[in-house]
Amino acid sequence: MEQMSLFDDRDQTAPLASRLRPETIEDYVGQGHLLGKGKILRQLIDKDQISSMIFWGPPGVGKTTLARIIANRTRASFLEFSAVTSGIKEIKEVMAQAEQARRMGLRTLLFADEIHRFNKAQQDAFLPYVEKGSIVLVGATTENPSFEINSALLSRCKVFVLKALEETDLKGLLNHALTSPKGFGDMEIVIEAVHLSMIARFANGDARTALNTLEMAVLNGKMDSEGKIHVNEEVLAQCMNRRSLLYDKNGEEHYNLISALHKSMRNSDPDAAVYWLCRMLDGGEDPLYIARRLVRFASEDVGMADSQALPLTIAAYQACHFLGMPECNVHLTHAVVYLSMAPKSNALYMACEYCRKDVRELPAEPVPLQICNAPTGLMKELNYGKGYEYAHDTEEKISKMKCLPESLEGRRYYLPTEEGQEKKVKERLEKILEWKRS
Repeated sequence: MEQMSLFDDRDQTAPLASRLRPETIEDYVGQGHLLGKGKILRQLIDKDQISSMIFWGPPGVGKTTLARIIANRTRASFLEFSAVTSGIKEIKEVMAQAEQARRMGLRTLLFADEIHRFNKAQQDAFLPYVEKGSIVLVGATTENPSFEINSALLSRCKVFVLKALEETDLKGLLNHALTSPKGFGDMEIVIEAVHLSMIARFANGDARTALNTLEMAVLNGKMDSEGKIHVNEEVLAQCMNRRSLLYDKNGEEHYNLISALHKSMRNSDPDAAVYWLCRMLDGGEDPLYIARRLVRFASEDVGMADSQALPLTIAAYQACHFLGMPECNVHLTHAVVYLSMAPKSNALYMACEYCRKDVRELPAEPVPLQICNAPTGLMKELNYGKGYEYAHDTEEKISKMKCLPESLEGRRYYLPTEEGQEKKVKERLEKILEWKRS
């Protein structure tokens, strides 16, 4: 737990991103949809009518900074809480102090950074004090609040979605860093505009990444005899050797990307499918997880339209198991492109869903006696297996024996399409049904 000083003087040994942290809304960059003139959050701040809220957005877009700006503008005591260092005991102690302050007419603004890291018991400890108004809770999270925050607590907080910064915003921040006395204003930095654009693009909407990259480039720049620091493309290449894409293997983005991959393949778009595949792999996703999803897709979305899709995806899974990353990326690409270009049929998936619905909702009918096994004499006496017709004994290799329970006679679950190889399956099934009806 940390109480913020409003006179924190951020010395020059602090990271550049920390030194340049804006202290007023006027200096704050981005989030115009929330902080522009007339926007709801701006009005709440200007009128000092802040209620409990959650800031949800990707890293480096200013969630913590915005909370600190609100603390400077509001007439409330400001406390910062850590999920790592604060247990139930500490939370209850602070809540008791906040309740006492409330009775004296004072407000307490409690900032919980990375609120998704608080466990259920810790979140529950906030709840009664948020309800009574003892505290104004401001939480910041990179995770979808509906997944990570208790529904009871979430229902009492307004959620504001912060967006990744635009490239133009980031270039403005970088230029400010080069001229501000808190940044590199007292140094002569030689860097081309195109290189600032490269840094802004590399940062992918993250102000902290942009400023950290600039700081690293300046520290590794070459100083000439006049004391000027030159930042060239070679230095930048070393500072941007790997782009950090937003991806959380256990959070919302994980589900968003696998959904994007699945739906791109379903829509027969191999380029989009390969892109989302590479995004997942670059984010560190387990290739075996992706391969398992492809195996499922092979039956769910391709099915009998191309039955080779299933063995191909299983082969891709085995290749991933044998080779691992990075070599198996081409095998996954092979499978993804194959599935994207294969004819599509969801008839197997729908057959399974229709049947599951009947199994869940209808009475559990006994197996018809003619298809029951009769391994004992007693079972034969009870007519188990009576009337069974061995299909191989017939000329057509089909019999007219009923296999469904009587109450489900005539029920159809598998309805083949005319896509790919399934067209032949449909024609054969129609002939079988017609023969049985004749």
